[in-house]
Amino acid sequence: MSYLDKAKELYSMIEQGQIMDAFEKFYHDDIEMIEATGEVRKGKDYNREFEIKFMESVQDIHGSGTGAITANEDDKTTMVSSWMDVTFKDGNRVKMEQVAVQNWQGEQIIKERFYYNPGPMM
Repeated sequence: MSYLDKAKELYSMIEQGQIMDAFEKFYHDDIEMIEATGEVRKGKDYNREFEIKFMESVQDIHGSGTGAITANEDDKTTMVSSWMDVTFKDGNRVKMEQVAVQNWQGEQIIKERFYYNPGPMM
C-alpha cells in the first residue's frame, strides 16, 4: 500500500469517528508530534493521553472533512489538509483547520507536524 493510500485510510477512519483506532494503527511507538506553537510531544503513550484528553473535552462534533491529501512516496512523506467543527464542553464552538505533514517509517507515522493558526479560532 502506498503512503498516499495509508494517509487516505487514516483520515477515512478519523472521519468515521474511529479516531483512537486510527491512532493505534497508524502511529509509531516513538511518534513525535509537533504543534504549530512549537510544542513537541514524544512517544505514543504521551500522545495517546493527549488525544484522549482532547476527545474528553469535546461535547459535540458537528462535522469534519479532508481537503487535499498528497504524498512524496520517495521521501515517505504525506501532507493532509483537514478540518473539524466541534463544540467543547465549555460551550465554545470552533471550526479547526490544519495541515499535517507526516513522515512515515514502515507502516506508521514516526513524525507529524501541524500547521494552523494557534490564535483564537472564532
